[in-house]
Amino acid sequence: MAQTQPTPPEHDVEGAKTSASEKTLLVLEAALRHSRFTDVVEATGLAKATTHRVLATLVDRGFIVVTSDGLYQPGPQILSLAGQALQRLDISAIAQPFVGELVDRVHCTAHVGVANGDEIVYLVRMDSDKPYQMPSRVGHAIPMHSSGIGKVVLAARGDEEIQRFVARSGLLRRTERTITQLSDLQAELARVRERGYAFDLEENVPGIVCVAAPVYDHTGTVTYGVSISTLAVECSPEQLEAHAPAVVETAGLISTALGHTP
Repeated sequence: MAQTQPTPPEHDVEGAKTSASEKTLLVLEAALRHSRFTDVVEATGLAKATTHRVLATLVDRGFIVVTSDGLYQPGPQILSLAGQALQRLDISAIAQPFVGELVDRVHCTAHVGVANGDEIVYLVRMDSDKPYQMPSRVGHAIPMHSSGIGKVVLAARGDEEIQRFVARSGLLRRTERTITQLSDLQAELARVRERGYAFDLEENVPGIVCVAAPVYDHTGTVTYGVSISTLAVECSPEQLEAHAPAVVETAGLISTALGHTP
């Protein structure tokens, strides 16, 4: 009597053994990103039979639903869990370790801010080892048009929305360097989009400069930004721009932690 050969362990695309729990996660992630069964199979690297079996379980549990066309979509269970997770999201706690690493790298005060109406409100402030402190505080609100974080938020908006913002805010002058004309703001925001970061060159507070980068949430929306600030007498525009890659990198890490996929 012939002996039944044991079923060989299934391997993923890298050739490593894949556990049952890993298979489930692979299929769930693939089904949330792809609607066609063949695409789900290709994304997981698993056998069709295995993928179909796991999908059936996910459908039974409400994590995935199947449309009348046979396409896979997120189910009520995954949507409910996602909503609960978003309600518990604390960007301040998420951003803190990344901001701390940024401060250690550039030795400047770092901030994370969020758009609140037509202003930016600081959620995180972390000081450097410099013998002075910036005149900012958590909860403090600053105008969008004269701040680095405000500019990266505005740069993600369309022209009509920017025009409405200007009509509401009036582009009040904060210093001699503040942008106070719509055409000048539009030109500045075009430069921000091209560079991927924004400057505040003594536009909000005399003697203080900053560079900021946008933070994207899980929907790809820019509501937050991260910046570093320092004294203009200590940091030339060229030196400030040299810090921009570190700020952009930090913003990207926070965006990823918030669920953004470039």
